[in-house]
Amino acid sequence: MNRQFYDNEREIDLAEQKSLRSRESKVVIARTVVFVAAAGSFAIGWDTQTHFCYIIAALLAMIFVRLVNYHDDIKRRKRFLKSRLTVLNSYIARARGTWRKRSNDGSIYLKNNRPQDVDLHIFGEGSIFQYICAARTKRGRDLLAAAFNPEPPDFNEVRNRQRGVAELLQRPRLSLDLEAYARLMPNNHDTSELIVSVEEELPPLGKIYRLRFVMPAIVLATCVAAFYGLVDVYLPLFVMLFNLVIAIVAIPAVNELLAPFNIISKELRLYRMIFERLESTNFSSKRLSAIRDILTDEMSAAQKLQTLSLMVDAANARHNPLFFIPGNALFLADFFIVTAFRRWRVDAAQHLRTWLDAFAEMEVLISLASIGQTRTTYCFPTFYEEAEPHLTVEGLTSLLVADAKGVPNDVELKAGTTIITGANMSGKTTWIRTLAAAVIVAYSGAPVCAKSFAVSRLAVMTSIRVNDDLSQGVSTFYAELLRIKSMIEYTERKLPMLACIDEIFKGTNVNDRVIGAKEAIRRLTNDRSITLVTTHDFQLCDMVDENEHISNAHFEEYYENDEIKFDFKLRNGRTHTTNAKYLLRMAGILPPEETKSLVPSP
Repeated sequence: MNRQFYDNEREIDLAEQKSLRSRESKVVIARTVVFVAAAGSFAIGWDTQTHFCYIIAALLAMIFVRLVNYHDDIKRRKRFLKSRLTVLNSYIARARGTWRKRSNDGSIYLKNNRPQDVDLHIFGEGSIFQYICAARTKRGRDLLAAAFNPEPPDFNEVRNRQRGVAELLQRPRLSLDLEAYARLMPNNHDTSELIVSVEEELPPLGKIYRLRFVMPAIVLATCVAAFYGLVDVYLPLFVMLFNLVIAIVAIPAVNELLAPFNIISKELRLYRMIFERLESTNFSSKRLSAIRDILTDEMSAAQKLQTLSLMVDAANARHNPLFFIPGNALFLADFFIVTAFRRWRVDAAQHLRTWLDAFAEMEVLISLASIGQTRTTYCFPTFYEEAEPHLTVEGLTSLLVADAKGVPNDVELKAGTTIITGANMSGKTTWIRTLAAAVIVAYSGAPVCAKSFAVSRLAVMTSIRVNDDLSQGVSTFYAELLRIKSMIEYTERKLPMLACIDEIFKGTNVNDRVIGAKEAIRRLTNDRSITLVTTHDFQLCDMVDENEHISNAHFEEYYENDEIKFDFKLRNGRTHTTNAKYLLRMAGILPPEETKSLVPSP
């Protein structure tokens, strides 16, 4: 992570925020002075019948309107900076390891039939999804969740996504700005209802809408005639009243036709800003260039949204009597807004879904890039095209552990089984979870926390956090049996697999556990599977003598000043120590005399 960049950006934004507050206070004073002066000029003109005062009042009124618009611009910029600072703080918090309060943890994407989600902390509290998710829209979050799949993907597609993520890592300001704009939208912003309503086939307009050309012309003609004394002066007023009655009667129908405006009216400006930023950026990667092409193909998405934004402003102004009454009395303004919106739908609505999907894909890429933006050590995985299982990593650490606390490990695995032993809390479970989770992250197109990482096509299957299911009458032990059975059945399909089993068959007695574990390991040791098994049963370590494709690895503990220590480094071979009695004594369960020696038991 380039911490200096994020700290500098934060200081720049804070300085601009301070400047805007000062500027805003001056604008508020100026607005007040100009308003009072305009009102005073008008009052003097009214009192003295001096036309010059009316001119001054009109000029001051225009200045007042400009100041109001300028003030609105300042407030929008302040909101954007506040959002951008929140995003910056989020990146800094992840780098520090204080990110677990992030609101969206992806729990809604947990699947009962996919234990990897919980076993590997893919979704849920303290999960990978919670760490990386930068998506604000529902569609973006759905696509991001779909990217984390334990089944091997098309590696060409992954490489394409990697190049897009890599380019974003070279454009951190772009990611920051887009995420800041998106963060101003409602949480989990869902545009599906808008898309459906906009894509619905339009019924033909009633003949009454033709009056939008006729009635304003009649108003103009009667006003001119009344001015020259050709008709009674009340005739134009009668025509205007007639127009107003037509508009009032048509309100329900007009509201129905303009209903899609209500779904996205507040977000239009944000989408337009996002699309303008993307359209004005020249990308080199195929993935990002394709997103830009979608937004600029045939027509500019930003320009079309600008047109729609103006219509939305007009539609919202309808609810103000100061606009509704004169606008419809003179011009039947509601009818013009409806027909303009229909023209927009015919012209651009067919593209709206692809525009919004393009931004959702951009949210996915920004999310995946956050790993590289918040970690010191990371790499983009490479992929073996060979059919045989193969997994090689150097310096791998857990994404969920702060950079400063992560302990890197190296390993090269091919078809076979590794039995991992080690004392309690030595790092066995964390290691297999870190390795398997990194494979799934690699499949998403994101960088992983390692110096190098290469993997072949492997389905990731796990048995780590196994719970009972009282509603189904399934015990913890039987639930684990079902997990391992599914692994064995998968190998029978002749498909490559990475199987991670934590403390195999821990839910039964030691004799049955060892017998069952040995047979399961034999079934899972084949030329299609990389199997990792953690255990406290040293009898399993002897299986290296019966099969050359079974090996041992272990984690160690050591003692300093009556305290247990761990280095969390993976080593070859089996362990010869345990620490259960020591931990029991430290917890006060065993009396001191039960564990007088701190020397690890063999």
